[in-house]
Amino acid sequence: LSFTILWSPLPPITWLIPFIGHTGIGDSRGIASDFQGPYFVGDQGRMAFGPPTRALTIPILSSPSSMPSAERWDEAIEESNQVYRGRMHNICCDNCHSHVANALNRMPIEAYGISKWDMVKIATLMFFRGRFLSTSAIFYQFG
Repeated sequence: LSFTILWSPLPPITWLIPFIGHTGIGDSRGIASDFQGPYFVGDQGRMAFGPPTRALTIPILSSPSSMPSAERWDEAIEESNQVYRGRMHNICCDNCHSHVANALNRMPIEAYGISKWDMVKIATLMFFRGRFLSTSAIFYQFG
């Protein structure tokens, strides 16, 4: 899942409000990073709420030369990881979606008509454009 925004549901919250979930970002090797809680970022590929059920690929390899390289993609994720290792988690204002947006803004990158990323844009994009990774993921997403 290289160059992707990743999504995991938060049962039973996601079953009741389907656009609420947990996000992470996959580096150039497909290793996930996600803001898991106060002062803690997982960067070993294991997301806080289980394997991702949805993913959205950011098409950097087929994009114009102004798009970031794989090296810059990875550097931006690591920079964001370092920033969020120093932050308190706030479910409403500074959360896993903010961590992903921070990484994308550091690249900088434009994809899906978005150049200034934030948590609302991440959630909306994942809900409407994220692809399910398996048939069972659909059932897990919606309970």
